Amino acid sequence: MIPIAELFSLSGKTALVTGASSGIGRLMASTLAEAGAAVVLAARDAGRLDGAVTAVRAAGGQAQRCVCDLGRREEIDRLAEQATVFFGPPDILVNAAGVNPRPLVEHITRETWDGVMAVNLDAPFFLAQRLAPAMRARGWGRIINISSQQAIRAFNNSGAYGVSKGGISAMTRALAEAWSRDGVNCNAIAPGYVPTGMTGEVFDGGERERRAASLTLVDRNGMLEDLRGITVFLASRASDYVTGQTIFVDGGMSAH
Repeated sequence: MIPIAELFSLSGKTALVTGASSGIGRLMASTLAEAGAAVVLAARDAGRLDGAVTAVRAAGGQAQRCVCDLGRREEIDRLAEQATVFFGPPDILVNAAGVNPRPLVEHITRETWDGVMAVNLDAPFFLAQRLAPAMRARGWGRIINISSQQAIRAFNNSGAYGVSKGGISAMTRALAEAWSRDGVNCNAIAPGYVPTGMTGEVFDGGERERRAASLTLVDRNGMLEDLRGITVFLASRASDYVTGQTIFVDGGMSAH
């Protein structure tokens, strides 16, 4: 039987985290590094990305960075190649990059739709497709996607984003079906309301923030720190028998 400390350890593993300059991606990157993984952080904003890498290193972790725009298909291929240079082929892929413009559904243009799908759905799929062969050859890998409450319910002014996140949950199942027999598990995390750049308008200390908390069973909104445990679990040997799942880390909001 594997000792518990070893079961959750990521020592000797490598990880690529997209959207790692802020919010959930940055939290997950620092968590993986703390658990022992060598982490490549990827995002568009070079300045914020450098700050995230510096923070990981200051905490004793191993980190490098790749500046890229995942809305451009050629950048996906470049990132897949660059991510292997620093620490070897990634054992863990975290697809946390996302965009959420908020026009009314009737005002969503083709350009807006294509932009959302390119970052939120296309990039996770094609990155996984590029990195999975090396994971399968080694007989072990982890792909962690970020889904959303909107995978199961409609939010106003967020139609394209909601569709993309429903697609993420479906894609998670498809990749799990394809590769889990080779040791490459794929799961998704669906957070509740946590303070990020996308949810800033909720966390204003006012009625909207209180109403969001009331939708949970624990009567509070989430914190980024609430995602640390599930991140290590899904990235480690502890989740060997968990695949194809969208796990809601939301204080019971999805069960309300």
